[in-house]
Amino acid sequence: MQALNERGFTAAIREFAGSGRPLLGICLGMQLLFETGEEFEKTPGLGLIPGRVREIRAGANPVPHMGWNRILPRKADPLLENLPEEAFFYFVHSFVCEPAERADVLGETDYGETFCSVVRRGNVRGIQAHPEKSQRCGARLLENFLKL
Repeated sequence: MQALNERGFTAAIREFAGSGRPLLGICLGMQLLFETGEEFEKTPGLGLIPGRVREIRAGANPVPHMGWNRILPRKADPLLENLPEEAFFYFVHSFVCEPAERADVLGETDYGETFCSVVRRGNVRGIQAHPEKSQRCGARLLENFLKL
């Protein structure tokens, strides 16, 4: 957020989101969509999606969560259309998004805990995984986004 603020991008991103055009945040980009983050200290995010970003509770699993894991759809959405029932994506992260409203959760992933891995509020969407590193499933998701 500090880098976005220093470069003057915060207002531009908020303005774009307010235009109604589709916006997709990937990994850290998804986390920045939320109201607050707790990575170094409590920091305001873009505030486009109510909720917070906190450290993953991975249990006995290593952190960061790195590697292939499933995204389990929780709601129908054009972003997730035509993905296999057991779609695997590539993840690299130590923090997770916790939307304030369950209705914003499109997909979840299990890694020591069940966390929101795909989110949507209006025209703003986010994915915790890296679709650009996720082979066919990632390519399908990006194609779906481009069709929006």
